Parts: sequence; C-alpha cells; structure tokens
Amino acid sequence: MSNLKLAFPPIVNKNSQILILGTMPGEKSLKLKQYYGHAGNHFWKIIFTLFDQPFSKDYEIRKQLLLDNGIALWDVLKTCECKGSSDNNILNEEANDFQLFYNSYPEIKTVFFGSQKAEAFYSRYVHKSPNKSYYTLPSPSSANTWKTFEQKLADWKLIKHY
Repeated sequence: MSNLKLAFPPIVNKNSQILILGTMPGEKSLKLKQYYGHAGNHFWKIIFTLFDQPFSKDYEIRKQLLLDNGIALWDVLKTCECKGSSDNNILNEEANDFQLFYNSYPEIKTVFFGSQKAEAFYSRYVHKSPNKSYYTLPSPSSANTWKTFEQKLADWKLIKHY
C-alpha cells in the first residue's frame, strides 16, 4: 500500500488545558491543510454550537475559537499509510511524540478522543497517565451515521465541564 499520510502540527498554546485528539486527517482535510476540512464532518459545527458562536468557515477563526476556550487539537498519529479517509484502513502507523508535547504544555490535564479509534491508537502507543482525565466522544465524522448531530452534540457537551 502506498499513500503515506503526515499529520498536521497541533493547534495549541500555553493556555490550553484540554486536548482533543483525532486519529489522522482524512483526504479532504489533507488537501485543504485544515483539521476537519470535510464539509460533512460535524466537528466545527459542534465546537461553534458548544460555545454559542456563529458558525464560520474561516479556518483562522475556527482555530482561534479553540484557543480562546483553552482547547488544543491534534491527532494521535504522526504518520500512517491509508487508502481513503477511513480509520479502518490505517496501516504502518507511528504515533506523535506525546511526552514532548505534554512537557511543552503541562497545563493540559483533560484529553478527549474524537473517536474510539483515536482512543485505541493512543492506548496502544502512548498509554494513559494517572495525572490526566480521559474521555471518548462519538466521532464527528459524517461516516458516523448511528448518531445524529444532536446526539453527538449532547455527548460533546462534556467538554464544557472542563
């Protein structure tokens, strides 16, 4: 299999206390060079709704909304081979350097996984620390058809408690 994919750098600053982790950007996101770039993905709609902000397609506004609310965004994987965008097709994966990341951003105490696959890769390669809290949320992907937007939003509201 070819199709080596490289993850984006994190969206983070020294005020970040929460980390949301995906697995690896999909095809559309990689093409746009934006986290959650596929228009059908509910991630940004969820975030804007959570913080009672008018929805924006401007990527700089999107990133700033996260940072203004103490949220960092990254992916568990640094590289992988993957045909298409499905996490089920990921092979030959390598995790990001979380030890360096957490040392650089020690205020991050709560980690939310944006899917069960993200949590599984993290558990396999990184391991959970007793000094952090971890929660797995339903995937915001349009491929996650077993939950409606409203159901996903209800689960993602947990972020507001941290």
